[in-house]
Amino acid sequence: MRWLMRWLMLRTNDDATDLKPRGWLAELAARERPLLFLASFCGMMAGGFTILQMGLLAWLLSQLLEAKAGLDILWPGFVALVTVVLLRAMAQWTQEAMALEASLRIRRRARAQLLDHLALLGPVRLAGRHSASLANQLVEQVEALDGYVARFLPQMRLAVAVPLMILGVVVWLDWLAATFLLISAPLIPLFMALVGMGAERLNRDQFAAVARLSGHFIDRVRGISTLQLFGRTREATRDVQQAADHYRRLSMRTLRLAFLSSAVLEFFASVAIAVVAIYVGFGLLGYITYGPSTELTLFTGLLVLLLAPEFFQPLRSLSQHYHDRAAALGAAEGMVSLLTMPVDPGRVPGVESPPTPPGVLVSLEAATLTYPGRGTILGPLTLTVRPGDILVVTGASGAGKSSLLQLLAGFVDPSRGRRCVMPGLRFAWMDQRPLLIQGSLADNLRLAAPKVTDEAMRAALERAGLAELLAALPEGLATSLGERGIGLSGGQAQRLALARIFLSSAPLVLLDEPTAHLDADTEAELAVALNELAREGRSLVVATHHPALMRLANQRIDLGDARVKEAAID
Repeated sequence: MRWLMRWLMLRTNDDATDLKPRGWLAELAARERPLLFLASFCGMMAGGFTILQMGLLAWLLSQLLEAKAGLDILWPGFVALVTVVLLRAMAQWTQEAMALEASLRIRRRARAQLLDHLALLGPVRLAGRHSASLANQLVEQVEALDGYVARFLPQMRLAVAVPLMILGVVVWLDWLAATFLLISAPLIPLFMALVGMGAERLNRDQFAAVARLSGHFIDRVRGISTLQLFGRTREATRDVQQAADHYRRLSMRTLRLAFLSSAVLEFFASVAIAVVAIYVGFGLLGYITYGPSTELTLFTGLLVLLLAPEFFQPLRSLSQHYHDRAAALGAAEGMVSLLTMPVDPGRVPGVESPPTPPGVLVSLEAATLTYPGRGTILGPLTLTVRPGDILVVTGASGAGKSSLLQLLAGFVDPSRGRRCVMPGLRFAWMDQRPLLIQGSLADNLRLAAPKVTDEAMRAALERAGLAELLAALPEGLATSLGERGIGLSGGQAQRLALARIFLSSAPLVLLDEPTAHLDADTEAELAVALNELAREGRSLVVATHHPALMRLANQRIDLGDARVKEAAID
């Protein structure tokens, strides 16, 4: 049964690699079809009110100029005109509200898909992705879908429905004027497609450039101290300026294309409206006697002239939002490339790892880890971790200690063999360079326990050996730290990470070289603190080559020369 589930999951991953940006956007939009349909319907109602508004305006002008009617006759027309204008505004507001709500839901769903997939990929598979690039995809590229959903999708329907409504009225008034409009209408989408053909590629390049610029800038900010020490700040500033100038050139290229597209559309729309105006003017003066021109009146001529710009307005709006579509497709290509990254079947919901026997947290059974291009880097390996165990993993650099921890954590799935996990198992992770964020001391501690009290945080810091440091800080737990723990020494950062583990209730603690770069006294204190964790019934798996930590072990695994040696230590 398990192999069948894995096969189905692999098939699902294979199908995911066929995901296309257009198909992904269409799938997202399909879930909000009712809201988008309602937005389009309100837009068509606004188009109908526009026709009625222009008809009332033409009637009022014709009555004033031809019939010399007074206010006692025309006041109902003015009241009707004001009412229609208000109804049109209400319909347009409803259209915008429905479209924006659909856009908000779709962007929320797209961002949730990305976050879920990032969680499934795990830190190992995302090691080659820059954090700034991922942040750009989650923020900027997702927000680029707004114009496509809220404006372009409803406008596609309106660009067909509203001109057809207006064309029907114009045909009823004067079929020759309708013929002029009908001949010019196809030219607009034709040239819109021709001019905007390269917009998608330009937007894709622009998103890639801003992602690179984000990573470039954040790398320079993180390394500003090193750059200052070596006197390279001027060169770093010049590099950022060059990257920003490259992004500026790409942005201006996209804007040039947008302005060119708008200019072409405005030209053809203006020419068509001018032709209709010339026809109506010469028809009213009697210079044109062909077809229905002899039946033109001031009312019909004015109404045709007023409706001619409205006939092209939906097409103009579609041309403006066409670049929203290009921007969305460019952003979707980057997001789809992330969504199609394959994940380990064992990390996918519905394909759970087999449960362990009672009293066992996690176990490996003849597990082998293989990476493409590197062959087998670990295993076959069999081990069992029970509550209260201290398992020490030793071996030379590159023997696979970190990979073993990643395998136990579920960041990677065994290529062969299997990993068994106690249902609902939670774990804590600590390595030689713990993650510390820019914020207060309390903010960093709350990463492990968001609802922890100040008293519990002080107790955890005391257990980790930071009581003296906390007492010396004027702001105590509110003391600000820089990104990556700027303001703390290496040993203090390690102890702060250890305090987070004390606050965590995870029964399994994975530690990757926790005493690296520490002095002997700090290492001894850290060993005592880790031993206290084990006495609380929590299990520790420690990758190390330091004797102080090896002496804590009741189980030891030595990785080396493609062999695995297990030795129980009393």
